[in-house]
Amino acid sequence: MSSIRRFLIFGALAVLTLFSFIAALRGYQSSMEEAETLFDAQLLDLSRLVANLETTPATRDLRLGNNLAFQVWEHDRLGSASHQAPTTPITSRVQGFEFANFGGFRWRTYTRHDEGHDRWIMVAERSDLRFLLAENIVLETVLPILLGIPVTGLLIWWVVSKGLRPLEQLSEDLQHKPAHDLTPLAASTAPRELKPVVRAINGLIGRLGAALEREKRLSADAAHELRTPIAALKVQLHNLSREIDVHSDSFQQLEEGVDRMGHLMEQLTALYRTSPEQFSEHRVQLDLYALAQETVAYWYPLFQAKGQTLELVGAPAQIRGDPFALDTLLANLISNASKYTPAHGHVQVSVKTLPGGVVELLVQDDGPGIDAAEHSRIFERFYRADHAIEGVPGCGLGLTIVQHVAELHQATVTVGSSSFKTGAAFRVVFPAEGRA
Repeated sequence: MSSIRRFLIFGALAVLTLFSFIAALRGYQSSMEEAETLFDAQLLDLSRLVANLETTPATRDLRLGNNLAFQVWEHDRLGSASHQAPTTPITSRVQGFEFANFGGFRWRTYTRHDEGHDRWIMVAERSDLRFLLAENIVLETVLPILLGIPVTGLLIWWVVSKGLRPLEQLSEDLQHKPAHDLTPLAASTAPRELKPVVRAINGLIGRLGAALEREKRLSADAAHELRTPIAALKVQLHNLSREIDVHSDSFQQLEEGVDRMGHLMEQLTALYRTSPEQFSEHRVQLDLYALAQETVAYWYPLFQAKGQTLELVGAPAQIRGDPFALDTLLANLISNASKYTPAHGHVQVSVKTLPGGVVELLVQDDGPGIDAAEHSRIFERFYRADHAIEGVPGCGLGLTIVQHVAELHQATVTVGSSSFKTGAAFRVVFPAEGRA
């Protein structure tokens, strides 16, 4: 927006300044020419006035001011002159306008021949003073044009800002539109020039809404349709375990496949339940440390069965969020750490409030860790890092859900090295309560 405004304002000002400068320059030149013509006419009138003077001793030292001088030559004798005139001819005896130097100044001269009395009349005016006077007169005309440019610039800024206001309003409407609000924008109140833009945006919103609806429906339908057959498969596996060797490779592979399908179904359900519209409805004030305690207690038997140590450290930390979504985030991070931590390994969960009021959740382990080259990809859907241990159930959605929940809470999630000798650390930083 600011670049468009600057382009329009500076562009209009540049054009205005250019034409104003050209107009002022042309006006200055023409006005100076007219002023020169006017002063020359006055000099001509002065010569006529001097021609009517009688040549007497009293006219030998007339004072006409510092800027005027005259001489009257009768044959080769100086008949009369002004007090500033030299004793030699001011200029040559050629009728017309010329320039001459005397008395330390540059003069504009006019010479005329009085044929009736056979005498030459020479009048002069200081060029510097007449130029200064002419320039002052011209500047009084040109100066308002130059001073008007800043005022016109302010008017242009106001007009451009007012003209761009509908575009700014459209931008504000889009920025303040809730993430779950996919209703079309009102096109009837938009200016004629913006209506195609509003229609294009509404078309994009419509296509986006349809795509999100299809994705949500697919997740919900898949979770619903898979839940029943998976439950039936687990029942049949339980019954089959009484008839065959449960330690056989075929039975183990079948059981792992059913568990993987069940895990995928649960992750799809979680991904659907943490949609923006549902999140906004269940957001409450909660203690993240207390929620982590409940999640750690739920997952503790899994760690105990593998001989792993699950530790929770920290202190109460208040944030505003969706308890189910945050529980899902914690469950994915904790279960993920357990999967890739060897037996008798160590997983630590910490919750603390940092300076500035932000809350940090840190889940770290002493497993194999994650290569730095994969840090930017592990949050992609269905992506499994090279460190994934063969035989460990997973569908590649857990960390995607973690990032999704973090974004819903305006939090950031990053991965790095843990404080143990080996392992990965997932850090989720929630904004201060006032900015959440």
